[in-house]
Amino acid sequence: MIRHITLALLVALLAACTTTERRTPHSPIRQADTTTLNSGEHDLLDTLYQQHQEWQGTPYQLGGQSKRGIDCSGFVQLTYQDKLGVALPRTTEQQARSGLNVNQRELITGDLVFFRINGYTRHVGIYLDNDRFLHASKSQGVMISELGNPYWQSAYWKSKRIL
Repeated sequence: MIRHITLALLVALLAACTTTERRTPHSPIRQADTTTLNSGEHDLLDTLYQQHQEWQGTPYQLGGQSKRGIDCSGFVQLTYQDKLGVALPRTTEQQARSGLNVNQRELITGDLVFFRINGYTRHVGIYLDNDRFLHASKSQGVMISELGNPYWQSAYWKSKRIL
């Protein structure tokens, strides 16, 4: 019985937040277009870029929640809690059930973007602006990626508004 519970827990953790990002050429990260942001959204964007600077390159570690290693849902949970004062559930699956559904064309800074890798593995990031999102990538750690990248386009699942 304990063996079955342990195996089920291991499978759930492995499926919670793993991704392998295929690198394709894309444009370099640009500064935010502040003309389209109101001051509250601009402040949030600054906070998220600061979070990126603090955590950039932190390696991916399934179940991790520190600068020694962190997974995607842990990074989102920690960012929302520490930088925005908002409590979120721990796993990608639970986070995907939070908030309000939002159309990909209507994303604003702070929205969560969700992906299904290979149809079953889930991944989450935080939308920044200009088609970019902040996340903990399995291959490169904490980084900024572009939704327009063919890899992310094909894996896009849904978006949620928490704030």
